[in-house]
Amino acid sequence: MPDLDLCWLDDDAAAFPPTARALGENSIAPGLLAAGGGLDLPRLEAAYRRGIFPWYSEGQPVLWWSPDPRMVLPVGEFKLSRSLRKTLASFIRQPGCELRFDSAFERVIAACAGTLREGQRGTWILPPLRRAYSAWHRAGAVHSIETWVDGRLVGGLYGVGLGRMFFGESMFSHASNASKIALAALVAFCRAHGIALIDCQQNTAHLASLGAREISRAEFERHLALNLGAEGPPRWTYDAALWAQLGLDAAPQTGPD
Repeated sequence: MPDLDLCWLDDDAAAFPPTARALGENSIAPGLLAAGGGLDLPRLEAAYRRGIFPWYSEGQPVLWWSPDPRMVLPVGEFKLSRSLRKTLASFIRQPGCELRFDSAFERVIAACAGTLREGQRGTWILPPLRRAYSAWHRAGAVHSIETWVDGRLVGGLYGVGLGRMFFGESMFSHASNASKIALAALVAFCRAHGIALIDCQQNTAHLASLGAREISRAEFERHLALNLGAEGPPRWTYDAALWAQLGLDAAPQTGPD
């Protein structure tokens, strides 16, 4: 990576520079704000509360980002296509098909790490990052949404839940539509618990097809200020009644919660 005029972090978890100092859209790394420091939980939480996230490759220091614009999915604008609605209706009634929250987080993040995106030469979910988010999961702030069929984990996603905010990190699919089913369940949960936005970080055509769009960094930070306040976070548990948020009939499942 070429030399850049970046802020290098010390051991103070609160030492992030103002996000306005992130590199601009005409730079070699738009949105890059700082480098260095560790992935301890106080630093991670301080970062996310300011809309900053880590993203780096093998051989690089930890790189911290605050892109402008920011890709988000307003849950009220989720695009439920006719085909996806049909898939969901079949899934929630089919014996052996289950949605679970937080039952196999380590397997979800491992599967996400093993999923290469178009144009990527390797995963960004490196072992130090996996360990950090696994520790944050055990501390109660990182969650997995999982799609199971006949006792097999076939898709899912994980992300950070703080206050009335969800920061999506990655998803994977080992069966047709499995990650979309997990995302639809997340949208339903967010609607039911007053979480208006899912942070998607970066713009992709796939996310845009599902209703995600870009907003300015300033608008995103205003949203954080309103939703990361004193109000306690929701209890992350799955309930089949959540599907009513998407206009689908609830159906009991045969597997564990």
